Amino acid sequence: MAIGYTPAVEIYGANAALINGRLIDWEHVDAAGVESDQLKLTVNIEGLEGLPSVDGKIGLRVGYEETGLVDKGEFVVTRTMPQLFPAQLLIVATAAPFKVADATGFKARRSETYAMTTLGQLFRRLATKHGFSPRVAPELDAIPIVHIDQSNETDMGFLTRLARRYDAVTKPVNDLYVLARRGQVKSLSGKPLPPVTLSVTKDNRPGERSFIAASIDNDSRIRFKGARTVWWDGSAGKEVRVEAGAEPFKQVRQRYQNESEARAAAKGEHSKVQREAAKLRIDCPGNPAFGAEGLLVLDDSWPSYMRGTWSIDKVTSSGSRAQSYRSTLEASYPDGREG
Repeated sequence: MAIGYTPAVEIYGANAALINGRLIDWEHVDAAGVESDQLKLTVNIEGLEGLPSVDGKIGLRVGYEETGLVDKGEFVVTRTMPQLFPAQLLIVATAAPFKVADATGFKARRSETYAMTTLGQLFRRLATKHGFSPRVAPELDAIPIVHIDQSNETDMGFLTRLARRYDAVTKPVNDLYVLARRGQVKSLSGKPLPPVTLSVTKDNRPGERSFIAASIDNDSRIRFKGARTVWWDGSAGKEVRVEAGAEPFKQVRQRYQNESEARAAAKGEHSKVQREAAKLRIDCPGNPAFGAEGLLVLDDSWPSYMRGTWSIDKVTSSGSRAQSYRSTLEASYPDGREG
């Protein structure tokens, strides 16, 4: 989408009129995977007789006056922090529907054993128990799970650990709970994110509104080209290796119950190894079209070693009266493929 020149932000929901009239600055974190999206607002409370009530939900719309605002969703207020001087109130809200009253025990630790099931069936069982509507990517649904133990973990922590085994992510999105490959969370939740193309202007200098700074962190410790797992063949009485990718292999320590589990885990670890080979960080003008799990296209205005398609892992956007609307992007290779 096109972006304009005059940043604009609007809060809606609990005490929106007071917050909009006294807003000093804001920060919105849109993160991939299990990390909950977060909104922080700093409000001027000088001269007020008491603290404004912000119980319930608040929402964020952000963009530019010339091109319109984009709704970034609703957030549940989880914390308020007033201070005396300067007289300000920090409001912290999260997009995940976590409440102090945990009627279903979502945050309670428990131990349980699951056997002869699939990844999709197990995910649906736990998500539905806590009142979520589950969404599972088709390629993950039928992965067999012969045996796995949940050991003194919350259901959320257990599902996150299980998803990571296959280089997948779990994330609450409003009343949905999504299990997907990286880059698919938004599409499964019904909010597809089209790729966003970013260009570097010819006169790219600090202080300019369009200034872009970028860096790539190539982790020299990551030199694996593949992954290796093992499973126990009871009939033959021996361990059997399963490999994905090419040498050198990263050895996964866990021993799996059968070949299907071992192969799925090897593919997941191979994808993770490739994806984490490089991390891209960009500071640029804010664009409400940026979103975690979305794709970022760096066009021919970028150096050859940066251009191409990247998967956005995290977007931190902020704005204030003193500074214009800016975004910091953290991205990695999409789908485990370099470049």
